[in-house]
Amino acid sequence: MILAPSTTDLFTFGAERLLDLTADRAGPFFAYDLGVARERFARLRAALPERVRLAYAVKSNPGLPLLETFSAAGAWFDCASAGEVSAVLAAGGTGRRMVFAGPAKSERDLHAALFAGARVQVDGIEDVARLHTLHTGDDPLEVSVRVNPASGVSEVATIIGGGGPSAFGVDEEEVAEFVAAARAYDRVRITGLQVFAASNELDAGRLLANHRTALRIGRDLAGLLGRGLDLIDLGGGLGVRYAAGEASLDVRALGAGLGRVLAEHPWFTGELLLEPGRWLSAPTGVYCARVVRTKVSRGQRFVMLEGGINHLLRPLLTGQSFPTLALRPGVGVLSQDLVPTTLAGPLCTSLDRVGTGDLPEDLCPGDVVVFGQAGAYAFTQAMSHFLSHPEPEQVWLG
Repeated sequence: MILAPSTTDLFTFGAERLLDLTADRAGPFFAYDLGVARERFARLRAALPERVRLAYAVKSNPGLPLLETFSAAGAWFDCASAGEVSAVLAAGGTGRRMVFAGPAKSERDLHAALFAGARVQVDGIEDVARLHTLHTGDDPLEVSVRVNPASGVSEVATIIGGGGPSAFGVDEEEVAEFVAAARAYDRVRITGLQVFAASNELDAGRLLANHRTALRIGRDLAGLLGRGLDLIDLGGGLGVRYAAGEASLDVRALGAGLGRVLAEHPWFTGELLLEPGRWLSAPTGVYCARVVRTKVSRGQRFVMLEGGINHLLRPLLTGQSFPTLALRPGVGVLSQDLVPTTLAGPLCTSLDRVGTGDLPEDLCPGDVVVFGQAGAYAFTQAMSHFLSHPEPEQVWLG
């Protein structure tokens, strides 16, 4: 990959800044630009209708400086554990701007969500029953129900699961039965819906088709409940490109389309919620690791790095590599004689593959491989304790 104006959204920092960062550090590290985070949030907020709220998906990157940045910008937060709730509160977030989800919520998770005052998204009647017992307020606890659509949703990469079998939520065909059962728990009141059907989607039209499905399910749910809904959570799924040849998501088209979706459903007078994580955080960060050795094995070229799936697990999980480029300290970005390369790490397992890319043929020990779009689903998703290598440094700038 060549660092050029066409790839600036893939790599947070320019060549000169990358040289400075690598010169000051001996081991693998992540570096983030909080200015990019502020710009991304402001751009997405400006593209959306007023009735659409933005809840940053903490799971994509729970770094405290990033949470503080989004909290200061007025973001809501999508949390999925007691630990994430604590992190958001420490960053200045509030329960009033927090939703809490997860297919297997522990008692600790539910206590944390209730303590914070978060909006809990229930995944089944078990969640309703436990909240009925745990809730101590005078008024019924308002919750949303997650519904797994029966049809009308699509996902290019099967990460969430589309409309198939799912560990998440209530299957759409069982919603009427769920609503009937929930009436027995009068300390819990269903007033909202969550439908999350895609991940890393780059096509605004495909996202909007899924959102129309969510509004249809919402209309049916409101009919079963005999009352309107105050919140419909459309989930995340706003994608970022991982290769220069891919098109970026058109957020202005998404915002205009959501305006049309709202106009198509005058029965709904509440708020919509989007849960972007990757779109907001991925372009803020890079991961840098030095080359230890290179080899060719039976015609396949390998470059072994100081860090592997103990720092970056996502390429192994999804089969999609982060964008990469090579840097030589004291020289700059290397862009000549690029050849297909498999990137491996230091772990004693053949699973330790951190992606592929076109990298210079003359890479040598001491050169640095830079991974772009590494502000999301990177170190906190990795096998960080395997083989007990040191953790990478986290550098927050801007």
